[in-house]
Amino acid sequence: MNRRDWLNSFGMGFGGLALAEMLGSAAAADPAAAGAGGVLGGLHHPPKAKRVIYLFQSGGPSQLDLYDRKPLLVEKTGEQLPDSVRGGQRLTGMSGNQSSIPLVGSPFSFSQYGQSGAWLSELLPHTAEVADRLCFIRTMHTESINHGPGVTFMQSGNQIPGRPSIGAWLDYGLGNEHDDLPSFVVLITKNKGGQPLMSHLWGAGFLPTKHQAVRFRSGADPVLYVNNPPGVSTENRRQLLDGLRQLHEHQFAGTPDAEITARIANYEMAFRMQASVPEVTDFSDEPQHVLDMYGPDAKDPGTFAANCVLARRLAERGVRFIQLYHQDWDHHGGLKGGIASECRQTDQPAAALVKDLAARGMLDDTLVVWGGEFGRTNYCQGLYKPGMEFGRDHHPRCFTIWMAGGGVKPGTTYGETDDYGYNIVKDGVHVHDFHATMLHLLGIDHERLTYKFQGRRYRLTDVHGTLVKGVLA
Repeated sequence: MNRRDWLNSFGMGFGGLALAEMLGSAAAADPAAAGAGGVLGGLHHPPKAKRVIYLFQSGGPSQLDLYDRKPLLVEKTGEQLPDSVRGGQRLTGMSGNQSSIPLVGSPFSFSQYGQSGAWLSELLPHTAEVADRLCFIRTMHTESINHGPGVTFMQSGNQIPGRPSIGAWLDYGLGNEHDDLPSFVVLITKNKGGQPLMSHLWGAGFLPTKHQAVRFRSGADPVLYVNNPPGVSTENRRQLLDGLRQLHEHQFAGTPDAEITARIANYEMAFRMQASVPEVTDFSDEPQHVLDMYGPDAKDPGTFAANCVLARRLAERGVRFIQLYHQDWDHHGGLKGGIASECRQTDQPAAALVKDLAARGMLDDTLVVWGGEFGRTNYCQGLYKPGMEFGRDHHPRCFTIWMAGGGVKPGTTYGETDDYGYNIVKDGVHVHDFHATMLHLLGIDHERLTYKFQGRRYRLTDVHGTLVKGVLA
C-alpha cells in the first residue's frame, strides 16, 4: 500500500482529508464566506448588483486628457514640474533620467455635461450623454508603476501573478446562475497592440481551476475545443464524457482532490456550451437600432463595440462577471492622435452599453466599470515642442475610473486631485478599496470571502481595503 492509499484508509479517510488540506483543495474553503450555489452559505448583506461588466482599458488612459480638467497645466505648459509638487516621488526609467520635466496641458477642450456638471473631454461626446448615470472616481491610486504589475494588481489584488482574479473570487463565492454558460467570461478586442495580456489575469490562481474564466474569441469557434471534431457526433461525445466521468469519479474516490471534480465540471460545461455559445454569439435577433446605438463596428465580431453587445447578451443570460479588455492606451508618444483613436473605438460602445442596460431595466443590478491600471503624468515624456505630438509617462499617484449602475451613486464625481493633476488632495481610493467596494455591492464582505491555501487564509483585498461609502447610492 502506498502512502496516499494509506492516508485515505487511515481513520476512516480522515488522513485523506488531511492530505486534501495540504494540497489546498476545496476542503480548505472558508465556511464563513458568502455564496448561493457556490461553496458557501449565503450573502453577507442584501446585494445591489447581481453582475459586473468590467471594461478594462489596458495601457493607462490619460485622465488629464479625458476626465480630470486642469486649466493650470494649460497655462504652465512648457514650465518645469515644481519639486514641491513632485515631492521626491519616483519616476519610471523612461523619464526618470530626463534633464527637463516640462509640464504639458491637455490639447483637448473640456465642457460640463448633465445636471451633475461633470467635466469631460471633447473626445468623449457619447460618454457625455450618460454623464448623469456615471460615478467618476478621480482619485484612484496604486503602488504599481509598470504595466505587468499594474494590470495584475487591478485584476487580482496583488502585483505578482498567481492570485485568483476578481471573477474567479466571485465564481468561488457566489457560484453560477446559468447551467449552460460559465459565470466568468473574458472578451478581448481583436487586432490590438500595446502591452500583452496574459491568461493569469483571468485565472483561478490557487482556487480550483473551475473558477477561472472562459475566453470568448471572434470567429467561427468563439470558445476553443468546445465543438466536436470532424467525424465525432454529439452521441459519441456524450458517451466519451460519460466514460471519462466514471474514471474521474473512481480517481476521486481514492484521491479526494478538488481538481478532479473541477475537471468533471469543466467537461460537462463544455458539452452544454455546444448549444449555448452559438445562441448567445448570434446577433441576428438584435434590432438594427440597438446595433446602430453601439456604432458601426457592432456587427464585426471581436471589436470593442461587438464585445459590448455580447457582454450585454451574456449578462441577460446570467453570466456573473464579464471582463472586456481593450489595449493600446499606452501613449508615451503620439498621444494626441493615439488617444483620439482609442476614444473613437470605445466611447460610443461604452455609453451605448449603459443606455442599453438602462432601457432593459438591467442597469440597477448591473455594475459597469471603466478604467485602466494607472494614469499618465502631467509632464511630457521626452522633449516638448509647441504644436508637436508628445507623450505622457505612467502615473500611479492618481487616475480616474468610472462606474455605473449596481448601487453606485449616479451623477457623482468623487475625490479631488491638486491643480497640477499630480497628487490626491481629498478622498483617495486605493485598488484594495475599489475591490472592497465592488464586493460590497455584490453582497459580500471582503474580509469574509477567504480561501485557505498553504496554511493561510487569503482574500482578494489581502489584509487591506476600506469600503468607499461616498460612491454608494
